[in-house]
Amino acid sequence: MQTSFLLQQKDIPSEWYNILADFHEPLPPPLHPGTQQPITPDDMHVIFPENLVEQEMSKERTIEIPQPVREIYALWRPTPLMRAVRLEQALDTPAHIYYKYEGVSPAGSHKPNSAIAQAFYNREAGVKRLATETGAGQWGSSLALACKLFGLECTVYMVRVSFEHKPYRKLLMQTWGATVHSSPSEQTEFGRKIRAKDPNCPGSLGLAISEAIEDTVKTPHTKYSLGSVLNFVCLHQTVIGQECIRQMEMAGESPDIIIGCVGGGSNFAGLAFPFLQEKIKGGKNYRFIAVEPTACASLTRGELKYDFGDTAQTTPLLMMHTLGSGFIPPKIHAGGLRYHGMAPTVSHAYKLGLIEAVACLQTQVFERAILFARSEGIVPAPEAAHAINTVVDEALKAREEGRKKTILFNLSGNGFLDLTAYDAYLSGKLQDVDED
Repeated sequence: MQTSFLLQQKDIPSEWYNILADFHEPLPPPLHPGTQQPITPDDMHVIFPENLVEQEMSKERTIEIPQPVREIYALWRPTPLMRAVRLEQALDTPAHIYYKYEGVSPAGSHKPNSAIAQAFYNREAGVKRLATETGAGQWGSSLALACKLFGLECTVYMVRVSFEHKPYRKLLMQTWGATVHSSPSEQTEFGRKIRAKDPNCPGSLGLAISEAIEDTVKTPHTKYSLGSVLNFVCLHQTVIGQECIRQMEMAGESPDIIIGCVGGGSNFAGLAFPFLQEKIKGGKNYRFIAVEPTACASLTRGELKYDFGDTAQTTPLLMMHTLGSGFIPPKIHAGGLRYHGMAPTVSHAYKLGLIEAVACLQTQVFERAILFARSEGIVPAPEAAHAINTVVDEALKAREEGRKKTILFNLSGNGFLDLTAYDAYLSGKLQDVDED
């Protein structure tokens, strides 16, 4: 039985998909942090190059992917679609389970899909250096790679708890030439302020974003680069779903349920939005499930409102599901999901009832991650394991109902540099953390 469905390099998408063109209700605009009026392109040029600001505010349904970006995508794209036959057998389920495997990228995750694009556009705009934040290190390593390929300097503020738990992510960034600081750091005024207040602060993506933005506005020829949340990041990721639509056709199936983990929302958006376009147009009745950790559950426990994307409250205000810009998440091992807010486009889809959301505890997540590794052979990143947890839940429901369902999920990264988390689970040291 064929269990993998492969495209050729010529099949790499030539355009990104912009979901803003298809929402029946417009997404509320970002607001200026000072005036709290709708932000203008000029306001955003302080931290982003003009070409990316144009993408962020575009209502065009498709945006052409530049040829230099497609050529670098070809280092690992198109990524494989796999059928998890052995997992199906282990669960004794009539469900057919498929996963899009983004862990084959050089950085081991989906993040280079946007990092390559952002580095290209910044180079075209004459930028010399990029500053960014990273949680688990997947985004930081992806941007470090992208900057090296396009001849840019790269500085990364890595959330302290991940800086300490995931030293090999730091080394990967340094291998690709990036400068990496543990956040909160001594490099910025805001970082020093936080460290003085709490020397043991574990850090958060909100804190690291504040440091990266301060660095950006104070350093010549520097722009800020973001790994999730904003629309231009989510649309760069839609190469995932576009490829997947063609691969599911090759498999001769159509998914009933589409699942992805969510922190800021980019990998879920990348898989789901191209399929969601078909649902919005009325042609398909897909069910979408976004999976988040209970310790940082912005969709299921947060409030939909305007909020800052960073702790220092220097970013534009975004209409999103949020736990509050001052929220410091517990030290869960899925560092890429430790963000207080959710992408406005994902939040809007949730508000409109187009997608569902669930939250889960990390011990069960790792239990299912081990099951997946022992049946399919791939060790999943802790973030992607959240999606696997809900995939197993849905497959077991299909068994109980005696009904075949086709389940598709995004295996957004491998866990080869997350083995300390697996060590904690296997040695019985991993504990559940609930934000309540």
